[in-house]
Amino acid sequence: MAKKSTINVEKVNQHIVNWLKEYATNAKVDGFVIGISGGIDSAVTSTLCAQTGLTTLCIEMPIHQHVSQVNRGKEHIKQLQSRFPNVRHAIADLTSVFETFKTEVPKTDNDVKLNLSLANTRARLRMTTLYYFAGIHGLLVAGTGNKVEDFGVGFYTKYGDGGVDLSPIADLMKSDVYALAAYLNIPESIQKAAPTDGLFGDSRTDEDQLGASYDELEWAMLQIEDGKEESDFVEREKEVYKIYKRLHFANKHKMNPIPVCLIPKKIKKFNFF
Repeated sequence: MAKKSTINVEKVNQHIVNWLKEYATNAKVDGFVIGISGGIDSAVTSTLCAQTGLTTLCIEMPIHQHVSQVNRGKEHIKQLQSRFPNVRHAIADLTSVFETFKTEVPKTDNDVKLNLSLANTRARLRMTTLYYFAGIHGLLVAGTGNKVEDFGVGFYTKYGDGGVDLSPIADLMKSDVYALAAYLNIPESIQKAAPTDGLFGDSRTDEDQLGASYDELEWAMLQIEDGKEESDFVEREKEVYKIYKRLHFANKHKMNPIPVCLIPKKIKKFNFF
């Protein structure tokens, strides 16, 4: 199921950079702020933003972060600053904030729900931090989600890493992101690292959580777009298809607009006559 990207990396690169620059100009802002995780998506997104020539503020926001993730993030930022004079860097260690938060909320005996809620809390603390930096510097928060995550399996935190101002790479499959990373000379350590959201403070990968690799999920997404059904597949292909469908349905609430209760005009206003 391995998927090799067929995108024209040079043209896609330039298109995204032009889009970012035009959007920021129209919004009358000075540039972008991006959370750096040590992963491929944030590395590619921050490099694209840096290419605009506008202020690109890279923020490290560790919360009990695995040392390998921290080191990859620092390596990327150092390389980016050596290439682009408009790249700036800040660190907001949120570990103590997170620990304080945990003392102020009730506990539960359900460890699964507790751990997931705390993982999502990490993402939401980071979103709040990015918007703080965006506010004081007049910047836009650039999202780092790709197409499989954002519109396929919904692998992001609602109002966490899903809370952004614009999404430069959300129309790119994961394989496209890797192709762009190679073209942009993203550090090898990041290109070769197993994808992880880093929200649990351990070494678990995205594949560990999802039950399938990004290559497999990308394959399933394309099969569904082509109108294929579960009955068209056997063995691992059928299993991956079912995993994708289950995650897509379960996380649909993240992808759809917030439901609004619309009040009919005839009952909205009190009729005196």
